[in-house]
Amino acid sequence: MLTLTLFAVIGIRLVALQAVETPAYAGGGVSDRLRTVTLPAPRGAIYDRSGAPLAHSVEARYVYADPTQVEDLLGTARALSPLLGIPASELAEKMKPRKRDNGKDSEFEYLARGVDIDRARQITALERPGIYTHRDERREVPGGDLAANLLGFTSQDMVGLEGLEARYDDLLRGKDGKRVYEVGLGDLNAPIPGGYSETTKAKPGSSLELTINRDLQFMVQRMLSRHMAQSKGSTGAAVVIEVGTGEVLAQASHPTYNAAKPVSSEPTDREDAATSFVVDPGSVHKAITFGAALQERVITPDTTMPVANAIKQGDVWFSDTHRAGGRRMSLPGMMAYSSNVGTIQIAEKLGPERLIDYQKRFGLGEPTRVGMPGEASGRLLPADEWSGSSHGSVPIGHSVDATPLQMAAAYATIANNGTYVQPRLVKAVIGPDGKRTPTEPPVTRSVLSPENAAALRHILEAVTTVKDATGTPAAIPEWRVAGKTGTGWRLVDGRKQPGEVASFIGMAPAEKPRYVIAVFAHTPSGGGGDIAAPAFREMMQFTLRQNGVPPSGEKAPKFTVYPR
Repeated sequence: MLTLTLFAVIGIRLVALQAVETPAYAGGGVSDRLRTVTLPAPRGAIYDRSGAPLAHSVEARYVYADPTQVEDLLGTARALSPLLGIPASELAEKMKPRKRDNGKDSEFEYLARGVDIDRARQITALERPGIYTHRDERREVPGGDLAANLLGFTSQDMVGLEGLEARYDDLLRGKDGKRVYEVGLGDLNAPIPGGYSETTKAKPGSSLELTINRDLQFMVQRMLSRHMAQSKGSTGAAVVIEVGTGEVLAQASHPTYNAAKPVSSEPTDREDAATSFVVDPGSVHKAITFGAALQERVITPDTTMPVANAIKQGDVWFSDTHRAGGRRMSLPGMMAYSSNVGTIQIAEKLGPERLIDYQKRFGLGEPTRVGMPGEASGRLLPADEWSGSSHGSVPIGHSVDATPLQMAAAYATIANNGTYVQPRLVKAVIGPDGKRTPTEPPVTRSVLSPENAAALRHILEAVTTVKDATGTPAAIPEWRVAGKTGTGWRLVDGRKQPGEVASFIGMAPAEKPRYVIAVFAHTPSGGGGDIAAPAFREMMQFTLRQNGVPPSGEKAPKFTVYPR
């Protein structure tokens, strides 16, 4: 009876184990044997307006070590070193056995990322215990420094860190997939045929189509860098905008860097000067003052007025470099010789509130939202903060904070018959399935009437045509050019920096503008005036020729500076 009872108990226990508790034990065993492998989602590309890749990802491999399986640590490190281009001592350190925070032995340590597939095959062929390769992704920037300050770069984990790569990271990155499968243990550490296996496919990221013209971007960068090389420690920006669409065809910065190898670059070299470079724009702002006065009818295109050599506002005297001596000047004459006195007299008729209103209408005081992270908004001086001298400084572009892109957009408004069009860098989003979705239309608003915009363009053309005018170095023989020179300061955290910021913003052909180009040059040691206008001339000439714009059919008008 005792023996039968013992066998009965054992039998009941066996039945319980096999029929009732089997799933729990089996489940526990499976969980010990499961392995999870991440399937990286291919990152979307960034293209120029013609579909040429500016930044894209290519399939690669990562190399990793399982320190618990590595044999002959130093020999393995020496064998891998020439293939990975990493010192053997550094590899050996990575392969040393170590504990994780949870107390378990580490079974995964990265040795290298973004390794070429052929090189990975050579590593696999070494058959070194504990050394493995797996699918990875590497970001390639074919142009190196081409549009680098716009594009930015990614980390080794394909996370956008700066520029458009960071701003649109969620869109470009996609969603990783994973493969969960069952493996044997010990010497049978390999996938089990017929064992548990489940795969969640990765969802590739979308791509960006920019408004940038790759060839034009290359030339504008090249021209800007060549001219900026004249002044040591200088910072420059150049922007090319297509009139009517607001599309930015080129946006260059100096200095720049190689986006394919960003680690060795300085943070200041990676800034996008057109959107982060805050300046006191100086005389390029006078076009806004004149435009507001024309629209508010406090002046007409035929207005003339006596202009003294200097005028006092508050406790500050404002003078002209080209002295009229009290003679009457025409509006084109004032603009040609960049008369501070004449501009201040016009602004007195306009008043602070209306001038500030037009500054806002032209796009100053708030970011353009062109798509760049960290874009500066600039700042306008509220009317209740104006001092006596502000009535002189603000109309001529001082006590005003703006970026080169904001000022370029203001001139594009004048070129576009008085309609402001928000600048934009991203033209469309291309989904993983190839479907192209245009971005939302840019914000537009009427600032000047077409008649007053045309009158202002006429006035601005005097800057490049009148004898000894400030902008004659920007003139192009084949095309009529309207624009304005400026001299201001660079501001960092609201503080004026040493040196000056020289600028030229212009449009061509003046009779029917197609493009606006703005060039800003901060030169700590001075001499920026010799950079901005000549650089503009080269950039505009190339832009017009590249796009097949016919030369101006009529000669520029003759201007009377001092009417009788």
